[in-house]
Amino acid sequence: MTNAAGHCIYTSAEWTNWTGQAGVDALGKGCLSKVHQDDQRIVEKIFCKATQHAAEFSIRYRLLKANGAPQWVGAGGVPSFGIYGNAFIGYVGTITALAEGATDTIAAYGNVEQVRPLGPHPAMTPVDALDRIADHLIIAHSLIEAEGCKAALPDVRKALFRVGQALASRITDQARLN
Repeated sequence: MTNAAGHCIYTSAEWTNWTGQAGVDALGKGCLSKVHQDDQRIVEKIFCKATQHAAEFSIRYRLLKANGAPQWVGAGGVPSFGIYGNAFIGYVGTITALAEGATDTIAAYGNVEQVRPLGPHPAMTPVDALDRIADHLIIAHSLIEAEGCKAALPDVRKALFRVGQALASRITDQARLN
């Protein structure tokens, strides 16, 4: 999850398991240190453009695993809007590992205005129920747009917002305990 400025405010336990980076170190822009150096510019460019327009996005790039080896991933995010005033408050996103070796010949790329999440990779499937719900809602969001049932999008976005609130309350609760 990010805030409206595009700074990471939450990562799942799977992030830490996959990258070896503690959640607290991923906050802000810290998560970018786990993006392959050759892909950082495109990731930042797509994410910055999406954030400026409060738009959906999809990115394919190499993420560094805990052992330092790069792994191609597909990432995407759906903007979340506050209930009062409908202001953009940040993103709920997902990252899925692609099959090793399957895309070694491509370069990082992305797009704004559309999220195309992939199904979960077994190594990155969230164990936390709220994280799984967020992933499935993002996939539902993408499918609804692709199939032309846009009337359902406001309800899916509200559900994503509520899941984001629940995840954010965990962050607040953890901060109070520390």
